[in-house]
Amino acid sequence: MNFKNPYLKDLMDRVVARNAGEPEFHQAVREVLESLEPVIEKHPEYVKMGVLESLVEPERIIKFRVPWVDDKGEVHVNRGFSLTAPSARTREDSASIRRYTRASSSSWALSRSSRTR
Repeated sequence: MNFKNPYLKDLMDRVVARNAGEPEFHQAVREVLESLEPVIEKHPEYVKMGVLESLVEPERIIKFRVPWVDDKGEVHVNRGFSLTAPSARTREDSASIRRYTRASSSSWALSRSSRTR
């Protein structure tokens, strides 16, 4: 879908240029911006406030690798990513994000370790 709003088109172009080689990220941003286009049309003040610029730029990206050995003795290396979305607005939101991250990480690690035994 092409954006009708020139601001959203320009923002998407900047995201693609800044994050070259990340087509999945481009797709995710495009889908979010497409869903927000009617909101931006109704509330142009969000453009002036820079709300969408903060949404399309993660605060923290952690990349890690997980080497593991399968049942046949072959070594594999998986990549993992952890992205932190723009600032949680309240302490409750922040605590909720931390709980979710811990739960997701441990369940992933548990499911991954049970497969390698």
